[in-house]
Amino acid sequence: MSAKTRGNTDGCLKAVMKALEKYGQQHPKASIEGYRQNSVSLRIRIVDPDFSRLSRADRHEEVWRLLEPLPEEIQSQVSTILLLTPEEQKKSFANLEFDDPIPSKL
Repeated sequence: MSAKTRGNTDGCLKAVMKALEKYGQQHPKASIEGYRQNSVSLRIRIVDPDFSRLSRADRHEEVWRLLEPLPEEIQSQVSTILLLTPEEQKKSFANLEFDDPIPSKL
């Protein structure tokens, strides 16, 4: 499992990434990445071959289960969670935006 942040790392982003460590421990092939887009928005991406056996709804349920214990003020800042297989990552427009985000005006 690899987990990394980029750009400005604050307490909220650190808390989200810490909560996702459990996912990474259970899914060693997963890549977990996050960054702060602006003062009110965190973006998270998990690329995991294990997602191929799950529907998109089941993927979100599994990941949000780990984020639910976080305070509401932190949860509410998670604006994007991309949960992709490596194959989906190659074709996803949202993934392109994650890699090369349009600058925020906030």
